[in-house]
Amino acid sequence: MSKKKSTGGIIYSTNPNFQPDITNDEAGALPPEKQDLKVWLDKKQRKGKIVTLITGFEGPSNDLKALEKQLKNHCGSGGSSKDGEILIQGDHREKILTFLISKGFKAKKAGG
Repeated sequence: MSKKKSTGGIIYSTNPNFQPDITNDEAGALPPEKQDLKVWLDKKQRKGKIVTLITGFEGPSNDLKALEKQLKNHCGSGGSSKDGEILIQGDHREKILTFLISKGFKAKKAGG
């Protein structure tokens, strides 16, 4: 998750009036009611340990980290977040589902 601003691939320009089109990829965060989150139970590649996986989050990484922290505090468990996914240690599907719905997210159970 780089904080660098994109200049559209241009490294150097000889034009003295050149103004790069700087965009911020993480600018527009979707409101919670437009987020379509899925709550999974997963134990693949985790040595048989169960985790609750929340996928489908779209928005800045700092919003993802804030939601991760709220979920970890609500469940009283550890976890992490990366690439739009949140992992919470243990089976907390029902607790997480009710929490997300109360916060205004569109969330539903998925998978096993």
